[in-house]
Amino acid sequence: MLEQYFILPSYLIQTLWDSTLETLYMVGVSSIVALFFGLIVGVILNVTKSGGILPCFWLNQILGWFVNITRSFPFIILIILLLPLSKFIVGQSYGTTAAIVPLSLSAIPFVARLIEGALDEVDDGLIEATQSMGANEWSIICVMLSEALPSILNAITTTVIGLIGYSAIAGAIGAGGLGDLAIRLGYQTFMPNVLFWAVVVIVVMVQLVQTLGDLCVKWVKKYR
Repeated sequence: MLEQYFILPSYLIQTLWDSTLETLYMVGVSSIVALFFGLIVGVILNVTKSGGILPCFWLNQILGWFVNITRSFPFIILIILLLPLSKFIVGQSYGTTAAIVPLSLSAIPFVARLIEGALDEVDDGLIEATQSMGANEWSIICVMLSEALPSILNAITTTVIGLIGYSAIAGAIGAGGLGDLAIRLGYQTFMPNVLFWAVVVIVVMVQLVQTLGDLCVKWVKKYR
């Protein structure tokens, strides 16, 4: 009875390992893409708003609407809507690589809002002091990013953890990874031990990411 729920046969250990690597691949690539473009969009949203260093009403409104509309879609629906885009970009609409497209696009607006919020926390006095020294807009943005770095690291941690959860959802429609393993083998074929260990690995991944993120934030606050 214990074996049914907790002991994983040796022939399934390799399957669990392969699924873990697929999840790491999906989350790693989509995190990099989302953080790169999310950082750009978040900075633009912050500096173009009223009272920003480069106010531009129409650009801020267009980006704001794009971010809000994208964030309003449930992830499972967004995956289905983006199947043609995934096929256009990677040549297929299913599989681990194809899942990177909806994962990235779902995370970009989320990251953008987190970055925008992190930059909002920067003291206005610091920005004014930097401007008074004759710094250009790019230099001011660099100062803002440096000052908001702990909050940005927290945003990165939150994003990666969110993508781990999203990758499990993507596995439900053929994206591979731990989500696919848990549903296809663990649930549909009545193998609770597979489901159990897939969940354990996901929990461990989340805990490791959160711990690493917290350590990075503490290090930055101490030594910057």
